[in-house]
Amino acid sequence: MGRKSSFVKQAAILAAASILVRVLGFLYRVPLTNMIGDEGNGIYSAGYYIYTFFLVMSSAGLPAAISKMVSEKISLGRFSAAHKIFKVSLAVAFIVGLACSLLMYFFAGKLCGLIESPDSYYTILTLSPTVCIVSVMAVFRGYFQGMNTTVPTAFSQVIEQIFNAVFSVYLAYIFIDNVIYAAAGGTAGTGIGALFGLIFIIFVYFLTRSNIKKRIYRDKQFYKEESFKKITKNLVKLAVPIITGTAIFSMTNLIDMQMVNNRLAAAGFDQSRINALYGQLTGKYVTITTLPVSISTAVATAVLPAIAAGVVKKAFKDVNLKINVALRVTMIISIPAAIGIGVLGNPILKMLYPNYSEGGILLQVGSISIIFLALSQIATGILQGLGKVYVPAVNALIGAIIKIPLNYFLISVPEINVTGAVISTIVCYAVASYLNFKALKRVTRSRTDFTGILIKPLIASIFMAAACYLSYKVFYYVSSLNTISTVIAIGFGCLAYFTAMALIGGLKKEDLELIPMGRKIIKILKRRGFL
Repeated sequence: MGRKSSFVKQAAILAAASILVRVLGFLYRVPLTNMIGDEGNGIYSAGYYIYTFFLVMSSAGLPAAISKMVSEKISLGRFSAAHKIFKVSLAVAFIVGLACSLLMYFFAGKLCGLIESPDSYYTILTLSPTVCIVSVMAVFRGYFQGMNTTVPTAFSQVIEQIFNAVFSVYLAYIFIDNVIYAAAGGTAGTGIGALFGLIFIIFVYFLTRSNIKKRIYRDKQFYKEESFKKITKNLVKLAVPIITGTAIFSMTNLIDMQMVNNRLAAAGFDQSRINALYGQLTGKYVTITTLPVSISTAVATAVLPAIAAGVVKKAFKDVNLKINVALRVTMIISIPAAIGIGVLGNPILKMLYPNYSEGGILLQVGSISIIFLALSQIATGILQGLGKVYVPAVNALIGAIIKIPLNYFLISVPEINVTGAVISTIVCYAVASYLNFKALKRVTRSRTDFTGILIKPLIASIFMAAACYLSYKVFYYVSSLNTISTVIAIGFGCLAYFTAMALIGGLKKEDLELIPMGRKIIKILKRRGFL
């Protein structure tokens, strides 16, 4: 029980850090967008997606793979072998990361031609060193997680994002007179943040190095250490399934980018307008809709180690309970977020981006993707926890294949333009989430609490939508102030949602314990007789 509690605690630390990092990432994109505009956002995002692809290929599966390999050796008391895994992984990550960085740098021009975004040349150059930095940092994070401490990873993530936010905005401001250089300046903050994150985690490593050496010195067991080749082979074997699944979604983004540029040009839009429309898609629609998804899945992730532990112990009743908790928490956050963003799409954009408020239609049409993306991601995490690592990757690929022809036909219609990419994204995630759920049911043979997961949050969200819409209209009619009216409408909506959820019994104690300030909410609901 103690080890299980420790796993959940460490996962919760990472979840909390992930939420903070996502919120900070969202907050700095607001002033950045207001400076570089939709066109700058398009240039920024095109280069950033190229960087993300190379990052996935170089380091996506490293923390999980190294963590597993190290924790297995430590559980056997083989501290010397665990440290050798760290050193070999460090060498492999540096070589692969450096190779990817050099490919990005020397082939930046060809990559721009491939994605049909010539203005993204300097953003790709600026981001190229970051791949190697993050690859090395991933090894340190995996090593510490293998030693059952996520604190260094959590702190390094927060430090990385803080420096990223500050320098992205500052450097974009310096080059504000040239949108291409300003976009590149914005991406430079990513590398600076990663560098400070790496410096911090190396500092922590050297602080703990004496203890690591003592454990290695006390390791007097007689066993044959694995060779460099064997460790590398195991590392690749564990990392490739994770890389494959992540790479499919990264490739989907690249396909989106290439097709948006290509099909908008076919529809008669010039390069400046193409950049602006793509900027609305990535800098507004993607940024806003992925925030609630990242928060909901980060919170739900706290129960995934318990699911994996339950499978090992063959405690399938407990596994079924934890799966339903993870899914309920995900939907309790994602469904109201989707409906609320859809209802208040235009006011939210006017509040966040007063200088560049176009793109409300993307949120109105595409907010429903939040639900399918959240379902797909949490089901992917559960399936990976159950050992079915390739299943969600195949399902993601099927969704991506369906998305391509939809993109091709819809984006080229001038009246639809980038909204076509949003529609195809909804279909892609809907297919992937359906297939993941089908696989989950087949693997676990569990009963899904559809009432608690979908129906109750949906009923409460309808009340919330009415509260949001009416309160915004009333306060805007009285004050003519969009920001104040939007904030008040969001407040009324949250109050209406949680009140409705409490009245219909949609909130359970085990769900609330995973939500920030959940214990306080439990006490309040208990006093009111709702729990």
